[in-house]
Amino acid sequence: MKKIIRVGAVAAVSALALAACASAPEEEASSSATADAGAPVETVDFKACMVSDSGGFDDQSFNQSGYEGLTRAEAELGIEIASAESTTEADFGPNIEAQVAAGCDLIITVGFLLSQATVDAALANPDVHFAIIDDLADNDFDGTIDADNIKPITFDTDEASFLAGYAAAGASQSGTLSTFGGMNIPSVTIFMDGFLAGANYYNEANGGNVKVLGWDGTDGQFTGDFSDQAKGQNVTEEFLSQGSDIVMPVAGPVGLGAAAAVQSSGDAWLIGVDSDWTLTTDYADIILTSVLKNIGNSVFDTIAETIDAGFSTEPYLGTLENEGVGVADFAEGAVPDAVLTELDAIKAGIIDGSISVDVS
Repeated sequence: MKKIIRVGAVAAVSALALAACASAPEEEASSSATADAGAPVETVDFKACMVSDSGGFDDQSFNQSGYEGLTRAEAELGIEIASAESTTEADFGPNIEAQVAAGCDLIITVGFLLSQATVDAALANPDVHFAIIDDLADNDFDGTIDADNIKPITFDTDEASFLAGYAAAGASQSGTLSTFGGMNIPSVTIFMDGFLAGANYYNEANGGNVKVLGWDGTDGQFTGDFSDQAKGQNVTEEFLSQGSDIVMPVAGPVGLGAAAAVQSSGDAWLIGVDSDWTLTTDYADIILTSVLKNIGNSVFDTIAETIDAGFSTEPYLGTLENEGVGVADFAEGAVPDAVLTELDAIKAGIIDGSISVDVS
C-alpha cells in the first residue's frame, strides 16, 4: 500500500459508521450525550436537525461530513438532534416540512440542490431558523438572502483545489490531468476552477505544459447526478485512455466509480474531495490527496454559535486562512519535494491575496 506524508495538511475528522436514516426525521435524544467517554455533558434545550441531499448520509463525502458535525454537536453540546435522509429531489420538501413539524430550532440542509426547497420552507415558516450548506440562498441572484431566517454556509474550495492542482501538475508523469463533476452547479465547478487554475499556475511558474481534461473554466464533463457510480467509472476510464494519470472527481458517490477505475489501471492517482478519502473510502492506496471541505466543523460551529449568541444570517465562509478548507496528506514520494516546498509559499500567497485562484 502506498504511504502518505503530512505536508501542511488540515486534518479531517475520521468517518463514522452511519446507519441509514428514514425519510422522516429520526429522533435522536441526547440525554446521555458525552463529550468524552464516561463524562456526561449538561443537556441543552435545543434541537438541531439536518436534511441530506439525494446522496444520503453514508455518501463518504459532504453529506456524511455534515452529519458528523451534527452528531459531534449532540455529544459535545448536549443538544437533541434529528435527521432526514433524501433519496431523490422529491424528498427535499417533505423532509424539511417534517423537520419543521418536529419542532427543530435549527434545520440544516445539505447542498445547493436543496436551495429552493429551503427558501420555500423558510418563507413559509419565518419563526424557524435554517442554514444551508454550499449555497447563498439567493435564488433570484440579487445579492441578498431570499429569506431573513437562513444562514448560508459556503466554502472557498477553489483555494484548496488550487493547491491540489499545482501538486498534481508537479506529480503527473504523463503531463495530463483530468476532472469531472456530478452536476454543473457552483458548489461543484468551484473545485474544478481551482484545480485548473492550480495546474495553469504550475505551467506558468515552471514552463510546463500540463493539460487538464474535463474542464476548461466554462464547460466540461459532468455525469448528471451524484449517485451512479458506473458513470464515474466510465468517464474515468475514458480519461485514462487519453493519458490522464491523475483524476479529481467532484461527484459525491459517483467518485467511487472513478476510484475503482483508477485502482484497476494500476498506474494512476485519484484526488478525493470534501473529506479525506484515505479515511472515508476503501481506496487509500490510490489517493494522491483530498481537497477538504471541513463541513463537519462548519455545522458544529453554526450550531454552537446559535446556542451561545443567537441565530445570525451572517454567512459562514470556509477558507484556507480559517482552515475551513485545506488539502489532506499527500501520498509519500508521489509529489516531488521541491513542489511540496513551493506549496507552503503558494498557500501563504493565496491567504494574503498575492496569488489569485481565478481561472485566467
